[in-house]
Amino acid sequence: MTTSVTARWNLMVLLAYRRVGEPRGVLRLESVSSTQDVARALPIGSVVVADHQTAGRGRLDRSWKSRPGSALLASFVLPSNPLLSLAAGVAAAEACGGGVRLKWPNDLLLGGAKLGGILVEATPSKAICGIGINLDWSPPGAARLDEDRDRLLERLLVELPRWSAARPEVVLARWRELSDTLGRRVRIELPGSVIEGMAEDIGSGGELIVDGAPVTVGTVTHL
Repeated sequence: MTTSVTARWNLMVLLAYRRVGEPRGVLRLESVSSTQDVARALPIGSVVVADHQTAGRGRLDRSWKSRPGSALLASFVLPSNPLLSLAAGVAAAEACGGGVRLKWPNDLLLGGAKLGGILVEATPSKAICGIGINLDWSPPGAARLDEDRDRLLERLLVELPRWSAARPEVVLARWRELSDTLGRRVRIELPGSVIEGMAEDIGSGGELIVDGAPVTVGTVTHL
């Protein structure tokens, strides 16, 4: 280990604690820059949960803000999977319960408002799947779940491995059922351009099919 990695590991050991009966590999931290930062150095099967993030972020380097202790903030170290972002969305929606829908590519919605998000960072050997869900506080215009964080985490610890290991066709079928994007007009902001059209389906690689054309990246607005 390098000195920086050793120092980080020692800090995690000092700050981390496990609940009685909690699976091994779950690290609970009080405050971190981002759970993703900690999880990158850990092996597959590890989970990092924090009360607060000082530099939480979402997709496209957007910031993720939450008050200390007000959200589920967790990163899961999983085998690489090209559909992990969609599988994680399905898993999170299942863990949250009825009423939670999915917005392509990685948002959780409740009552049409953003409840949470997913950030996947993949390498050839593993993937880091960050999940943030608003619980007893949310930013203006966003939704919150009013759920106990530990009960929600327990359900995610079951659903996420289940769905990340599921067959692609099973993941895609369930994502379609939970989607709030398909069947409606959308605006997609791409690097250097904007397109509008009907979100018709999800492709085999997780791409959004808009007016017959695949879209692999972009910021989606429901119209």
